[in-house]
Amino acid sequence: MSDRLDTLEEKVAHLERALGELSDVVARQQKELDRALERNQRLMDKIATIESDFGPSAPAHEKPPHY
Repeated sequence: MSDRLDTLEEKVAHLERALGELSDVVARQQKELDRALERNQRLMDKIATIESDFGPSAPAHEKPPHY
C-alpha cells in the first residue's frame, strides 16, 4: 500500500510541475499575442492615416478599368 501511495504522490508531483510549466507557456504566449495585436492595430492605424492623406482610392475588390 505504501509503494502505491508513493507512486501516486510521485505522479501528482510530476503533473503539478507539468501544469506549472504549461501555465507559464500559456501566460507567455498571451503576452506575445497581446503585443502582436497591439502592433497590428498600430499598423492598421498608420495605413488608414496614409490612405487618408492620399485621398480616396479605388477599393481593393474592384477591378481596374482595363479589365
